[in-house]
Amino acid sequence: MKIAHLKSLSDSRPEPLGPMRGTEGQDTALTTRRPIWRKYSSVYAGAAAAVLLVALFAWLVHAWSQSQYTVSAERLRIAEVGRGRFVRDVAAEGSVVAPVSPTLFAIAPGTVSYTVHAGDAVKKGQVLAVIDSPELKNEYLRERATLESLDAGIAHQEIEVRQQLLTSQQQADLARVSIKAAERELKRNQAAWELKVIPERDFQKAQDEVATAKLNFEHARASAKLDQASVVLDLRTRRLERDRQALVVQDLKRRLEELNVRSPVDGMVANLGQQEKAEVPENAPLLTVVDLTALEIEFRVAESYASDIRAGMGADITLGGATDRGVVTAISPQVKDNEVIGRVKFAHGQPAGLRQNQRASVRIVLDDRPDVLKFERGPLIDEATRAVYLVKGNRAIRVPVTLGPASVAEIEVDRGLQPGDRVIVSDTRDFNDAPQLLIGR
Repeated sequence: MKIAHLKSLSDSRPEPLGPMRGTEGQDTALTTRRPIWRKYSSVYAGAAAAVLLVALFAWLVHAWSQSQYTVSAERLRIAEVGRGRFVRDVAAEGSVVAPVSPTLFAIAPGTVSYTVHAGDAVKKGQVLAVIDSPELKNEYLRERATLESLDAGIAHQEIEVRQQLLTSQQQADLARVSIKAAERELKRNQAAWELKVIPERDFQKAQDEVATAKLNFEHARASAKLDQASVVLDLRTRRLERDRQALVVQDLKRRLEELNVRSPVDGMVANLGQQEKAEVPENAPLLTVVDLTALEIEFRVAESYASDIRAGMGADITLGGATDRGVVTAISPQVKDNEVIGRVKFAHGQPAGLRQNQRASVRIVLDDRPDVLKFERGPLIDEATRAVYLVKGNRAIRVPVTLGPASVAEIEVDRGLQPGDRVIVSDTRDFNDAPQLLIGR
C-alpha cells in the first residue's frame, strides 16, 4: 500500500452512530377469527340468486320456444269436428243474359229504311228493314236474261238434234232397201246363170252388189248411233250450262228477297245500327234482335270448381227473392282472371217479367253424402290446406291434416282429426306457422 493512500484513510473521520432498532416492528395485534361460512355467505347468496335467475330465464325461453304467440280468445273463431251430411255446392253471383241475340247484316250495298224502332216487340218473320239495292236488281235482271237465252238455245238445239237423228235414220233405212233390191237382182241373175243365158261375170257382179249393200247398211247404222250419242252429249252440255245459270239466278232472287230484312226470332229490337235512309255497304250491321223467350243466367266461379261443373247438372236460381230450379247448359273451357264463366237455364220455363242484366244468385250442388267427417270452413281453409291449429285447453297446437272437398260452409276431413276436436278456422297468417299458440282470456 502506498503512503499517499494511507494518508487519505487516516484523514477520513467516522460518522456518528444512531440508536439501535427494537422488535416492536415485528409484533402484530391478534383479533377473534369468524366462521368460514360467514365469510362467504354473500357469495353463496349471489350464486343462488344467479341460479334462480338462470332457471327462470330457461323456463321463459322454453315457454317462448313452445309458444311464440299469445292471442286473445276473442280474436279466434273455433269450430268443432263432427260427422253428418256433407253437401258440396258452389254459390255464385250472375246476371240475366240473352244467349240468342242475332245481329242482322246488309246482304248488299244500298239504302236502308227501317220499319221498327229500338225497343219494339217483333214476331218471327216480321219485316224489320228494307234495303234498296239497284246494283243487285240489275245483276238479277242481267243473269235472268242470260238464263232465258240459254233456254232458247237449248230449244233450238233440240230441234237440230231431231233433224240430225232423222237424217241418220233415213240413210240407214235407204241402205236396208238397197240390200233388198240387190238380193232380188241376185236371184234373177242366179236363175239366168243356171239356164246359161247370162255370162258368169254378170252373176258375180250381182253377188258383189248384195255384199256392198249390206256393208253400206252396217256403216249407216253405226254412223246413226254415233251421231245420236254426239248430239245427246252436246245437248246435255248445254243443259248443264243452263242449270248453272239457273242456280245463279235463283241465288240472286234469294238475295233480292233478303233485302227485306226479317226477324229470325220472336223478341225485341235491341238497337238500330244505322241511321234512317243511310247508305250502307255490304255486311254492314243493321240491327240486333233479342230473343226474350230464351233468357239464361251467366255466372262466374273460381277455376278450381271448373272441373267439377258439367253441363246437365242441377242448380238453384234465386231471383227477386224467389228460387227456381235450373240446369247448367255450358261451362267455358277458358279461364280469365282465375274465373270460369258458365250458364244456367230455367228448368221449368223462365218466370214472367224477366229482364236482361237482372242480378241473380246461382247455387250448384256438386256432391251430397251422409256420415262425413267435417268441420266449419274458414275463409283461408281449402283442399290445399296441410295444417290446422288444434285447440287443447289454453293452447293451440299446429297439426298436419289432409282435407277433402270443400263446400261453401264446410270442408271434409280425410286424415289428422277426430270427432270432437276443436280447430281454429279464423285467419292465422299472422302467426307465421308457429308450432303452438297461447290462448289468453
